[in-house]
Amino acid sequence: MTRLQQLPAALQQSLVERRTLKVIAGLMNFDAASVARVARAAGHGGADLIDVACDPELVKLAIEASGGVPVCVSSVEPELFPAAVAAGAVMVEIGNFDAFYPQGRLFGADEVLALTRQTRALLPDVVLSVTVPHVLPMDQQEQLAVDLVAAGADLIQTEGGTSAKPFSAGSLGLIEKAAPTLAAAHSISAALKAADVAVPVLCASGLSSVTLPMAIAAGATGVGVGSAVNRLSDELAMVAVVRGLREALGRAVTSRV
Repeated sequence: MTRLQQLPAALQQSLVERRTLKVIAGLMNFDAASVARVARAAGHGGADLIDVACDPELVKLAIEASGGVPVCVSSVEPELFPAAVAAGAVMVEIGNFDAFYPQGRLFGADEVLALTRQTRALLPDVVLSVTVPHVLPMDQQEQLAVDLVAAGADLIQTEGGTSAKPFSAGSLGLIEKAAPTLAAAHSISAALKAADVAVPVLCASGLSSVTLPMAIAAGATGVGVGSAVNRLSDELAMVAVVRGLREALGRAVTSRV
């Protein structure tokens, strides 16, 4: 039995169907009211997974507010993960790193590998997703993804939204925004396949309903969407966006709440 087989059945099925939708509240978002709004929108909109900051109380809040959508916690401090897992998180994630780049904080391959090994030692039986930093050259991203799986990662996540500089309006601008993470999803998926490594790749950072199908076509198993949802102030608008994302992945919306 692999670790992925310990995930809730519906989440496993979404991975098999390559239609996983993860809604991201934000690695540094510890605002309970904000996380609750995101979680409710994820539950109403049919998301498969909610990604929240690594805090046990936020885990409990997200599970309750969403009507039971599985929760993943994100951090770059592995020692924080066990308490969040004890609170109900089904998955832990190293990254993504977008929140750190404006501070000048960069993550290299060696550091991400060390964090992965540290997390796996702390939690040998928990599903672990690891983000590949988009600041690395593409060939180094590909090699790091293969190395991360060897170090114990169960899923690989891409990023790139913060490096994109879209200059067009409308759909073209949305595609330009997503281009770096789409390119990473394509290259990393191909590298893992070439290495005969079968792990899901989640494409995240800078995505929208326009570009979700492109992420799947590029080789991703699922997608992660944050700012398109969590930056909205109106909860009805948040639900509408999540529903639109769900439908863009070709699956009918099933509300949990």
